[in-house]
Amino acid sequence: MTPAFSSWTSFFQMGGYAFYVWLSVGFTLLAFGCLIIHTLLQRKQLLKQIRQRESRERRISAAKQKKTAANKAGDHL
Repeated sequence: MTPAFSSWTSFFQMGGYAFYVWLSVGFTLLAFGCLIIHTLLQRKQLLKQIRQRESRERRISAAKQKKTAANKAGDHL
């Protein structure tokens, strides 16, 4: 099996198509980078929303329990 390129220089020149090849590689890596950053930001936002929802549900539940306890105490008087 013979290598496709005889040297590193010829590898980076890509047979005269270096501009197009490396430009496409750059855009691909840029797109992957943007996808990773977007995914991480969405994950952070989603976890924040989940924490807020759970906190709200705990507050609502505590308020209902407090109201129920107040109603029971009022009934016994």
